[in-house]
Amino acid sequence: MSDVNAILLISCPDSKGIVAQISEFIFKYNGNIVHADQHTAKDDKLFFMRIEWELNGFSLSREEIPAAFRPLAEKLNMKWNLYFNDFVPRIAVFVSSHLHCLHDLILRQHMGELGAKIEAVVSNHADARDLVHQFGIKFYHFPINKNNKREQEESELKLLQELDIDLVVLARYMQILTAKFLGCYPQKVINIHHSFLPAFAGGNPYQQAYERGVKIIGATGHYATEKLDEGPIIAQDVIKISHRDDVAEIQMKGKDLERIVLARALRLHLENKVLVCGAKTIVFE
Repeated sequence: MSDVNAILLISCPDSKGIVAQISEFIFKYNGNIVHADQHTAKDDKLFFMRIEWELNGFSLSREEIPAAFRPLAEKLNMKWNLYFNDFVPRIAVFVSSHLHCLHDLILRQHMGELGAKIEAVVSNHADARDLVHQFGIKFYHFPINKNNKREQEESELKLLQELDIDLVVLARYMQILTAKFLGCYPQKVINIHHSFLPAFAGGNPYQQAYERGVKIIGATGHYATEKLDEGPIIAQDVIKISHRDDVAEIQMKGKDLERIVLARALRLHLENKVLVCGAKTIVFE
């Protein structure tokens, strides 16, 4: 990557002059702003911002930026995170026996469109082994039953730490992760749920949709939390269906949507365009 940029994600109580003060900080050190987006939640009196500037010509090194920015952040009572767009996160994809989302992510990486490296695929089934090995990706099989679930999850966590994994993607992984696992990766576990949440949470949503005779189905990419299918939503989309569609046809249409929505949610996260605020997200698209 030729142009390396710094990115700040900021949330703080709303007040006058926040944008001016942040811009002045960047200008003070000879920075050139290339993207800036902001949002004010008037009911909560909160301010959110994503601002990106070039490091070329910036008089602070990336290591010096946090200490220089901290006084302003403390003055405005900010929560903030600093990122750099040349960082390539290491991803572990968790999957069960439905492989369409995994296949899509692997192809995106193969074509240079992912913005991350799939370091490993972890599964409670062996179905994905051949696909994963074709692309030179490590595959780890952890069979899970009611008697070994906790032990296997401990082994998975140990593996992720050994591989220095930055982000976990649940690409139709049909196991519920424990609070301990999720606590090790706060807002770093992205799940695709095959419905337009909060409708049809839990298992078998396409059957539920068919039985209710709905006219649209959806998919939701969200951060996984202890509350099943209730984590902060990153991306959603819908597609029309009709009474002519049986469950198999609904599933086929839904799979196409799942691929798109998971890839979109992952892209937004990797581009540092998502701010979590309680149960919601601010997404700077």
